[in-house]
Amino acid sequence: MISKVLIANRGEIALRIARACRELGIRTIAVYSEADEQSLHVQLADEAICIGPPASAESYLRGDRIMSAAEIADVDAIHPGYGFLSENADFAEQCEACNILFIGPRSETIRKMGDKALARETVSKAGVPIIPGSDGPVENEKEALRVAKKIGFPVIIKAVSGGGGRGMRIAHNAVSFTKEFLTAKMEAEKAFGDGTMYVEKYLESPRHIEFQILADKHGKILHLGERDCSVQRRHQKVIEEAPSPFLDKSLRNRMGKIAIKAAEAAEYENAGTIEFLVDAKGNFYFIEMNTRIQVEHGVTEEATGIDLIKEQIQIADGQRLGFDQKDVILSKHAIECRICAENPAANFAPSPGEITLYYPPGGHGVRVDSHVYGGYTVSPHYDSMIGKLMTYGRTRKIALDRMYRALSEYLIRGIHTNVGLCKSIVVDPAFRQGEATTSYVEEFLKRAPKELFEPK
Repeated sequence: MISKVLIANRGEIALRIARACRELGIRTIAVYSEADEQSLHVQLADEAICIGPPASAESYLRGDRIMSAAEIADVDAIHPGYGFLSENADFAEQCEACNILFIGPRSETIRKMGDKALARETVSKAGVPIIPGSDGPVENEKEALRVAKKIGFPVIIKAVSGGGGRGMRIAHNAVSFTKEFLTAKMEAEKAFGDGTMYVEKYLESPRHIEFQILADKHGKILHLGERDCSVQRRHQKVIEEAPSPFLDKSLRNRMGKIAIKAAEAAEYENAGTIEFLVDAKGNFYFIEMNTRIQVEHGVTEEATGIDLIKEQIQIADGQRLGFDQKDVILSKHAIECRICAENPAANFAPSPGEITLYYPPGGHGVRVDSHVYGGYTVSPHYDSMIGKLMTYGRTRKIALDRMYRALSEYLIRGIHTNVGLCKSIVVDPAFRQGEATTSYVEEFLKRAPKELFEPK
């Protein structure tokens, strides 16, 4: 039985995991960098261990330091959250070698599905539709260009080890292709230490729909419905919701069955996400599998009433899923806005610094997952997201109206945030009508006055 968990992460997700563990009666060990000593997850955990200086490369990405902390604290399991080492197969393998449960899939699964080219091949053999592209990685820009000409422009160039929108570039013609390829390759080498690339047909203005998967160690695999993540900027999600305003019951059922097929092909265990692109006609294509909990997992929790973090821990502990597919009901509509310390009016420049006033919204149907507070200093060393605001209700309209009200209440002073931008999107007619595709944000930014982006 798991009795003590080390949380190998920071910020709101570390706090979220600590809370789930406390409800399960499990003790928690927080690890933190010198910059995060005052973070809420450190204060809430039962114990806390400093693992290095502020830079991620010297703290949260140092698997050796995290494993040393785990051994000192004598933990049963490690929860990696998202980002950092959550999809690092070598780290998961190290946990396995030390007889520490890794709360996630097996290392070989992470390795297989983390290689995007191999992931495409794996699910394609199981009958999952994939976007036309290269048969595996391409050796160089010349081979990549031949593939691009064969499948037709526009194409998207992707890093095999990519994620979070990095190592991705779109080429609309042969003239721009080589430059975009080399830029994506250099970015991938810098971000992931791996410049291996592949090429896919680029679908213009599709919907980005992902299905949440839960799979126990006894062969049961379920999906918990979809999340619509189409509202994104430069491949970074801004607003997510469940269910999607685009999918009908028939398409949802078909995509859900295919998502389970993909998970079965990967021999998956624990929580994961199957991501698809969907065109205007309802044709859908697998793009990747995230072998971890997602940032936006909370919208599925509020739409279904299922606690995904608790399920992750219980699955890792060998417990069976306590419900069947027929029991999964999207009984509410849930929406999430990612709240970031950035200035949309200045090309989304990061805005670190001290939060002089912090007042989160509340009331019926509102959830805020955040690690910050008045007096907290937002570090320049990490991702700019400082929280997630979720609202939910019986209908999408109720959830949207509640989101507008909650954003209007959200007070954060001392730094710039994207609260004003989110508020202006929530009342935009195209978004309200469920018409947003992956090109929506860029189109919105072109027509929206910048003063709308500043919180009032």
